[in-house]
Amino acid sequence: MSRSERSSLLLAGLLATMGVAHFAAPRQFDATIPRALPGKPRTWTYASGVAELALAAGVALPRTRRAAALAGAAFFVGVFPANVQMAVDWRHRPAPLRTAALARLPLQVPLVLWARGVAKGAEGRS
Repeated sequence: MSRSERSSLLLAGLLATMGVAHFAAPRQFDATIPRALPGKPRTWTYASGVAELALAAGVALPRTRRAAALAGAAFFVGVFPANVQMAVDWRHRPAPLRTAALARLPLQVPLVLWARGVAKGAEGRS
């Protein structure tokens, strides 16, 4: 298995794990949904879980890998407001939790770059 293939499957695994987590423990995700979004937070939690599962499947399959990885990069940018919401909401929590919420903010950058790298690695292979 090539390094590119391993990277793709690891990204698919991360997306699948997070997608399942949205259904297994939705309450923790509900709390990160920006209040400016319409509807109930649980709807957004489930929708993002479905999106992550669909992206995982797309990234796992060589034929759809490039498009799904680019969509994944956009998804990681799109969920950034939830991480900001969490950091704002957790600003008065104990230091370890506050630190964890703040640490999530810059973590979106390597996720976006990883997804873009997977897309680039998939060019010409579909």
